[in-house]
Amino acid sequence: MTMEYRIEKDSMGDRQIPNDAYYGIQTLRATENFPISGIKPLPTYVDACVLIKKATAIANGELGCIPQDISDAIVKAADEVLKGGLREQFVVDVYQAGAGTSHHMNVNEVLSNRALEILGGEKGDYKKVSPNDHVNYGQSTNDVIPTAIRIGSLLALEHCLYPALSGAIATLDNKAEEFAHIVKSGRTHMQDAVPVRLGENFWAWAEILTAHMGRIETAAKDLTVLGLGGSATGTGLNTHPDYRFRVAEILGELIGQPLTSAPHLMAAMQSMAPFVNVSSSLRNLAQDLVKISHDLRLMDSGPKTGLKEIQLPPVQPGSSIMPGKYNPVMAEMTSMVCFQVMGYDTAIAYAAQAGQLELNVMMPLIAYDLIHSIEILGNTIKALSEKCLAGITANETNCQNFAEGSLALVTALNTHIGYLNAADVAKESLNTGKPIRQIVLDKELMDEATLAQVLDLEKMSQIPTN
Repeated sequence: MTMEYRIEKDSMGDRQIPNDAYYGIQTLRATENFPISGIKPLPTYVDACVLIKKATAIANGELGCIPQDISDAIVKAADEVLKGGLREQFVVDVYQAGAGTSHHMNVNEVLSNRALEILGGEKGDYKKVSPNDHVNYGQSTNDVIPTAIRIGSLLALEHCLYPALSGAIATLDNKAEEFAHIVKSGRTHMQDAVPVRLGENFWAWAEILTAHMGRIETAAKDLTVLGLGGSATGTGLNTHPDYRFRVAEILGELIGQPLTSAPHLMAAMQSMAPFVNVSSSLRNLAQDLVKISHDLRLMDSGPKTGLKEIQLPPVQPGSSIMPGKYNPVMAEMTSMVCFQVMGYDTAIAYAAQAGQLELNVMMPLIAYDLIHSIEILGNTIKALSEKCLAGITANETNCQNFAEGSLALVTALNTHIGYLNAADVAKESLNTGKPIRQIVLDKELMDEATLAQVLDLEKMSQIPTN
């Protein structure tokens, strides 16, 4: 079968473009220049860019900057993409030309060629609908891409991370209620400590995730302030005076969140601080998720030679050679994803400081790493909640035995028999295997009734409430 081509021209010359391709000559050059990773733009990032193009087309049509029929065609083309069409046409590697010009032109070309078809024209006939003069009217890569990072991150947070966190918090709260009566040994320095309630472990984790969600929401507020309208350097060159305000309003309506135009467009375009702030809050969440996932693995360790205070639900066979083995794979996966998010945060921090003068050319890296971090964290938390946390059961016998056998119970005796006497009791219990209660009574350090009251595990493990 013979491939049919059309000829497109840019400032560097002519090239053949496959006739069935909606991308154009600048996209083709980018695919040739950057065969780096094979990773294509995230769907959420494509959505963000297309939403911007839809909003700008509406605003520029209203303001008389582009003909209304062209505005309408661009909007219709954008809607088709937002509904899942033409996704295979976004082909530029995530590691590409600085600032994101290659991906930006990929979006402009796809929308331009589809708008041409909608108006009855043919792909590549840019005199009628131009990627630069119409789809990109009043815009530059330099203000579109930082806006796309903002919109993509807001979409990912709203649709992925926030629902996952809310679900995990609710699951942890439910498990906390279920396990509220179970006393277990606390552990500090990986050694025995005073008793705690198993339910309180889960309540603590729920509180930790709740606090992280609040921090992320606070950091994300900066994403709602847009530099869109700054054009190439923040001066607003080639834009209508009302454009920056109207496009922020329209874009906010499209995503269902209030957006505002930045008080200083140059500052909003140059500084990557909002992205670093959000990424840092994600890293902070990831660090605590690693700790929680490690705790789950320790508490489930065994089944015969570990703690086995809880049972994580088995979801797949755990060994290619050991029959009947099940591993805490959901917790393990969680740690791996969190380590990746931490790595992305480091890359974002380096990229954010690498801008020069009026532009940060590392924005493609920031765009991919930040949005990907949000989405893989959200997907991970959802999977952990549904396939692990929700199905956890408690081994009450092991929990009780560890709590009763902990040498740290002597801590409760300090105010009654003194620290040194309590230390002697602990040593004797460790050396002889005798229970702490028996040693205290044998030494006549306390009477039986008082001892029973002091070593009441239920009372010892209660958490103070406000």
